[in-house]
Amino acid sequence: MSYTLIGAPVSLYTGKVRGYLRWKNVPFREELATREVYKQVILPRVGWSVIPVVIHHDGTPDGITLQDTTEIIDHVEQAEPGPSVYPDTVRQRLAALILELFGDEWLVIPAMHYRWIYNRDFAHREFGAMQNPHLSPEEQWTAAEKAVAFFSGSIKGLGVNPDSYAAIEQAYEAFLAAFDAHLAEQDFLFGSRPSIADYGLLGPLYAHLLRDPESGALMRRLAPRVAAWTERCHAPQHGLTGDFLPDDEIPAGVLPILRMFAAQQLPVLLDTADALTAWGEGHPDDQEIPRILGFHKAKIGRGDSVVETDRAIIPYPLWMLQRVTDYLDSLTGADREAAEELLRSMGAQKLIGYQLPFRLARTNFKLCRGG
Repeated sequence: MSYTLIGAPVSLYTGKVRGYLRWKNVPFREELATREVYKQVILPRVGWSVIPVVIHHDGTPDGITLQDTTEIIDHVEQAEPGPSVYPDTVRQRLAALILELFGDEWLVIPAMHYRWIYNRDFAHREFGAMQNPHLSPEEQWTAAEKAVAFFSGSIKGLGVNPDSYAAIEQAYEAFLAAFDAHLAEQDFLFGSRPSIADYGLLGPLYAHLLRDPESGALMRRLAPRVAAWTERCHAPQHGLTGDFLPDDEIPAGVLPILRMFAAQQLPVLLDTADALTAWGEGHPDDQEIPRILGFHKAKIGRGDSVVETDRAIIPYPLWMLQRVTDYLDSLTGADREAAEELLRSMGAQKLIGYQLPFRLARTNFKLCRGG
């Protein structure tokens, strides 16, 4: 059995999957997501334009098509032998699920901010080379203008605007400082083995924030251990090595990052869930959930730098939050007590007993009501 990863060097989520597949040491080849590949492979298989896409060549005529990075990783974890990126112990597993959510759906804010405010021309060239590798650089630039306008314009939906630039940068630099301090003690978040949380952070930190030149220079200057971790986490591993820390230890250096999730991302998630409740009540017969449910006021930043800004209400992160709440619901007795103690210590006690308004599922590669 083997895999095909369809993506691009410039793609945030492709970097997450590529790093994981390399560590898992499974046979895969990478195919660039050109315009022709979108037309001939991605759209027929997935139904909409998105990367990365992974095809698992399992011996069936068409193979298995996988799209979401979390679903890709979970599928490979089930299909392939060897050590897992999911810790077996309660506190580490809970923290890993939370930090994957934080990386995937919150660090995307500084990732998109730095790309389109500081690295726009670099990204423009990269999109052109990805989409039309057969054209000249000048033709690539022209052909990519529509895609660049779309992606650079989408940052407003994340709350990125001139009023929030400083708050985003201060919060990101605080994250870099916390993660860099942690990496002085550990190779990865929970020991010498990368976890699902490491790959959640890898997506934004590699493809946008290190690989793009201006933000890459900033990371190397402010957080050289984070830059080294990013390269190490993304590089070919050629072996399933490393272990999670014993006794379900949450390293002291990870707690500040968990507290950033609780203080910065969790309030937005809970507000999004309220909007999903209202949408569900107004659309009782609709199964597919829109990618955006309108706009709301969201606080971005940390400490004295927090600003309130308009931001799109994006329901997809709630599917990842549901993974957290489902795990909590599966725990009983001492395990449940340990999980709740961790949530209190990081300021996320609102998740204790929390339930989304209804179950979410990914059906035909789209977010829908669950069964």
